[in-house]
Amino acid sequence: MKVAVTGSHGMIGTALVDRLRSDGHTAIRLVRSAPAGADEVRWDPDAGTIDGPALEGIDAAVHLAGEGVAEKRWSDTQKARILDSRVNGTRTLATALTALADKPPVLVSGSAVGYYGARSDETLTEESAPGTGFLSEVVRAWEAATAPASDAGVRVVHIRSGIVLSERGGALKRQLPLFKLGVGGKLGSGKQWTSWISLEDEVRAIVHLIETTSVAGPVNLTAPKPVTNAAFTKALAKAVHRPAVLPVPRAALNVVLGSELAGDLLGSLRVLPAKLVASGFAFTHPTIDEAFAAIV
Repeated sequence: MKVAVTGSHGMIGTALVDRLRSDGHTAIRLVRSAPAGADEVRWDPDAGTIDGPALEGIDAAVHLAGEGVAEKRWSDTQKARILDSRVNGTRTLATALTALADKPPVLVSGSAVGYYGARSDETLTEESAPGTGFLSEVVRAWEAATAPASDAGVRVVHIRSGIVLSERGGALKRQLPLFKLGVGGKLGSGKQWTSWISLEDEVRAIVHLIETTSVAGPVNLTAPKPVTNAAFTKALAKAVHRPAVLPVPRAALNVVLGSELAGDLLGSLRVLPAKLVASGFAFTHPTIDEAFAAIV
């Protein structure tokens, strides 16, 4: 199988490329700089350009590129960057796929559980309605940008990922040093639900969705057992054999991150992977304790 991957140098993309190659597949990285070899293809999502002919013959495309959501405070400029990086990049890739003489049968396109918005204790599946707020608006526009590909008959899967857990990056990479020092703690009240997935299961799920031709549309990439932030904190502290007794108050998060981003991080999302489980996927790390035991 020959798979084109955007965002291939990010946490998920790097792990996916490694997995594809270890399984004997060919992974083609889409890069913004000059290609360093036959396994790289040039694209510029900001300009809407891509070396389309170099994608001829691919069996799948996986789109993971986009500005980090929680990397910086949400100024108007940063929010525009988050939205544009997803919509422009997705549209560029989807449009390029439609121009190929031999279109790939599937596009697995990044998305997020932010689609659902903060929903308290409500259990959410792919059938749930969208929520409100900035991230929900971003995800809806992000998913809609794949329309050129789906209109051309390409099977499109939107992977609505939860918090991807890995020591390599993301939220956990920032949390681990604090917890290892014994100064980690729950965020706010700790009652908010956290929908998570291990990096290993994220990558395995992407490969599964490439190969499972019966699945299309939104698919929640979250473990089957979401936890409250308090339970998440307790499990992480247990994994590193340290106490977690210093809660981070909402006011402190507001100061560091800004009230809008802090509010998003404290939003409650109890998301279940209904379509993924129904398609026959089996999790390596179905519980948070199993995930942290493997990661830490």
